[in-house]
Amino acid sequence: MPTAKRAPNASIHNATFASILIKAVLSRRACLGAVLALLTAVLGCKTTPKETASTTGPWNLATLTRVPAFTWGGTQGLARELYYEGEPFEGKPTRVFAYLARPADRAQGKRPAMVLVHGGGGKAFRDWAEHWAKRGYVALAMDLSGNGPKGRLPDGGPDQADKVKFREFTESEAPDMWTYHAVSAVILGHSLLRSLPDVDANRIGLTGISWGGYLTCIVAGIDSRFKVSVPVYGCGFLGENSVWKDGSLAAMTPEARERWLRLFDPSRYVGAVRHPILFVNGTTDFAYPLDSYLKTYRLVPAAWRHVSVAVNRPHGHIWTFPEVDSFVDHALRGKPGLARIGSLETRDSRLSARVKYGGPLQETLLCYTTNTGPWQKRKWHTAPAQFKGSGGQVTAELPSQRPIVAFLALKDAKGRHMSSEHVELLEP
Repeated sequence: MPTAKRAPNASIHNATFASILIKAVLSRRACLGAVLALLTAVLGCKTTPKETASTTGPWNLATLTRVPAFTWGGTQGLARELYYEGEPFEGKPTRVFAYLARPADRAQGKRPAMVLVHGGGGKAFRDWAEHWAKRGYVALAMDLSGNGPKGRLPDGGPDQADKVKFREFTESEAPDMWTYHAVSAVILGHSLLRSLPDVDANRIGLTGISWGGYLTCIVAGIDSRFKVSVPVYGCGFLGENSVWKDGSLAAMTPEARERWLRLFDPSRYVGAVRHPILFVNGTTDFAYPLDSYLKTYRLVPAAWRHVSVAVNRPHGHIWTFPEVDSFVDHALRGKPGLARIGSLETRDSRLSARVKYGGPLQETLLCYTTNTGPWQKRKWHTAPAQFKGSGGQVTAELPSQRPIVAFLALKDAKGRHMSSEHVELLEP
């Protein structure tokens, strides 16, 4: 766990690059350029942003960035049903069901657009697509469990149950795995969206919830066409700490588990993100704990990553977090941005950070826990923090108990919550 003022552990980054290099070599579709970039990173050579290592894993972007064949269905409210061609499953063609929602006012020209990725137990949510359409976007919400509007499609892809996600598989069977199909469906949906005459292909964002957040971390790292992304809850390092570590992953054979984590853990891909990305989570999320969460977002360069962790934020298919809407609006429509809390510093038992924000703040908080053990069971507390607007700095006195995990948070006048990264302090 990092401490205040400490740079990310170089060995962690080298290990991450090395593991990605192994993946790139093993992948049939890894390009030579990505391998050379990875070698450069592992050897510690200087690189420019364009030379940063990346991998597309088992996915063939040349196939997925084409416009898939699609057919229209019925219209409900602002949304219209459609079906588009997916990747083959067990040697057979598939279709993906989705809702495409547009604003009621069709008079304007090209609009920004959003790709919406549901989580476990979810579906193609028409209400979610309409939420964005009412805000002036064209939005695509697809189903990722092989279902249509009335149940299972005869030509749908794999189901999203855990027993399907984490089944035993060989390297050659990777294209039949759920993650492979879900990521493919998201990228193909993006390709379809970009082809529509009323969509501005240079202003498309991505957001997903829970398993959709997990997928967002992968897709944002391998599909560089997106301009902004927001994974809600989802993260990587699932083999190190997650609700699946001692359950579904532990039940796999060691070989299949290693293969799953190598091909399908977001930590292999999210570090390639080079656009604004907002990580949204709660302190006690049952599935994606804060240790794995911090390791995940720290793979993204600091210039691009933003964090909104809130004490006891609920987990669910919630698409009304105002932080998500405003973050996307700033990136795609040029509207005012959210507050941003910089790097944490500790001095004389005080925690402080610089804040970049020009508007009024509703509250500033110190958020902390002195519990140890499972992250999901720790009790978190909040206390007022002081904000000096003239200096743009938020400061709080730390409790005397150690160890302590703490971060600073704020809420602006519109109720939008942003946070710093968290730190763990072992000694007073």
